[in-house]
Amino acid sequence: MIDVAFDARITSHMSDGMRAYTNELRVRLPRVAPDLRIATFGAGDNFDAAEQFGMPLWIARRQPRLVHYASFYVPLLNPRPYLFTVHDLIELRFPELGKKQVGPYFRWLVAPVARRARAIVCDDPRTVADIERFLGVRRERIRVVPLGVDQRFSGALPPQPAPQRPYVLYVGNRRRHKDLDTLFRAWASLPDDLALDLRLSGPDDLDGIRERYPRRNGRILALGMLSGQELVASYRGALAYVHPAIVEGFGLPLLEAAALAVPVVATTTSVPAALAADALTFAPGDWASLAGHVVRLVRDAPGAAAMAARLQQAARRLSWDRCAEATAAVYREFLS
Repeated sequence: MIDVAFDARITSHMSDGMRAYTNELRVRLPRVAPDLRIATFGAGDNFDAAEQFGMPLWIARRQPRLVHYASFYVPLLNPRPYLFTVHDLIELRFPELGKKQVGPYFRWLVAPVARRARAIVCDDPRTVADIERFLGVRRERIRVVPLGVDQRFSGALPPQPAPQRPYVLYVGNRRRHKDLDTLFRAWASLPDDLALDLRLSGPDDLDGIRERYPRRNGRILALGMLSGQELVASYRGALAYVHPAIVEGFGLPLLEAAALAVPVVATTTSVPAALAADALTFAPGDWASLAGHVVRLVRDAPGAAAMAARLQQAARRLSWDRCAEATAAVYREFLS
């Protein structure tokens, strides 16, 4: 008999962080929890017949003791006990930033399924209140399991040459809740004596931004889609990693940068709890404070290095193996 059936689908609606979470748990759970009989399942995409009918049929036939859906893309019918992971509820908290169909989807499908679940797993304590508020799940049925950092960000790495011009880095999408205008405004306000670029992952569609936020002693550069090695190199070369998002469910790029001993400057509502004590933080939208933190890091290199070392120590305690072990502990809680 299967102890846990794990939904290992990678679907079109999943973010990069959700895909990383699913892939890492799929690989690591059988290794860190050999006492549990874990099977992966799932096919198709979100909102299709395979999700809403095929998955419940598979579960009914195989009769696992517990099912874990790795995201809130879940079937309405669930013939066995289950739990699922909610990475964030940003579009419910800020509906003006999302699509109109998000609210009804959560109201009529996700919330009823959530209230029937044995537990909801989330990545960071700040999401707990949103789960209570928007999904109607009591706090005692919510389990917080932090994400992990990939080994490529935490192993021994060879030296790399310094960039021609210092830069701060942002990695992620450019959706409205990322509030990149705050980042651009902060960067444009930096003193002219600071030779500093701003680098962002993603496509070079920033011509209008460059005109709107000019600097005499720096450029805004788009890096395109970064390979694994390019991403590591971009983090390592940065004077700081900057993250202006209004809110994050966890903030995986912040953890990756910290694991590589890069100073982190982020909003109080986006920094992972494990890094909050050592990162430089500012209120969402406070571009002046963001700019002040960047100036501080440039002017105080020893202080920046000490902060980066503390961040690295904190980040490296969060491995994907640890995430998988904590997830397996949740399984055992509801299997006992």
